[in-house]
Amino acid sequence: MGSHRDKPASPRGRARVPEAHAVPRRRSATRFVGRAGVLAALTGITVVLPVSQSALAAAGVPLAFATHVALPSTVEALTAVPPSEQAPSSLLSASGATTAFDASAVERVSRSVERSPLPGCDGIGRAGAKNGLLPASSLCTLFDGHTQLRADAAVALATLDEAYVAKFGSDMCLESGYRTLAQQYAVKAERGGLAATPGTSNHGLGLAVDFCSRETSGARWAWLKENGPLYGFQNPSWAQYGGGGPHEPWHWEFVKGVEAAGTWFG
Repeated sequence: MGSHRDKPASPRGRARVPEAHAVPRRRSATRFVGRAGVLAALTGITVVLPVSQSALAAAGVPLAFATHVALPSTVEALTAVPPSEQAPSSLLSASGATTAFDASAVERVSRSVERSPLPGCDGIGRAGAKNGLLPASSLCTLFDGHTQLRADAAVALATLDEAYVAKFGSDMCLESGYRTLAQQYAVKAERGGLAATPGTSNHGLGLAVDFCSRETSGARWAWLKENGPLYGFQNPSWAQYGGGGPHEPWHWEFVKGVEAAGTWFG
């Protein structure tokens, strides 16, 4: 006979824990977390109410009025949308609907800025300075980034260039514009009789421009002769072939400015 210890343990003698007992524990933990969240929210409301009442009392609001203010329910307090997520009052119409963004206004402003032929140049012609000694404030830099003209002549040429770009797809090519007195002396020394006497050139007044040679032949030259005068620039008669002066088809002047200065010789 085997001993009692060799006998298999009776199923009834095992200490079995029913599986069903584990489920209530997990559910109990979940319920604890949920209740804790609700209690935290209620605690917040409980703390806020006295503080709010104190603030109202300090502001002179009767406590009787403050105690009758409708407070949110627990559900409303937990599900309310934070003020930061609501639309700003400036975007709400009288009916509470969000006002549509006025994109057309922004577009109009953008177009106005883009339409300026020479941004930063006021286009005001300031006369009176000595030839070749114009102050920087009276000059504007052109679309090529370095050539300068008097402000009114610069805006006129920049406007002409816009039409030119629409036709040929690129800016006009410029050789020179305003020349200081020192620069005119240098040009005179290099070109001799082909250059004006320093102190008399319309380049020194910021009213003359020399185009590159590519602008003086073919379709570009034909276009320039037809359209330049419409924007206030002309190749003076003395610079044309047989005009009595050196043949300079590249030399163009701002007619309104040189006429006012008394240096327009046709």
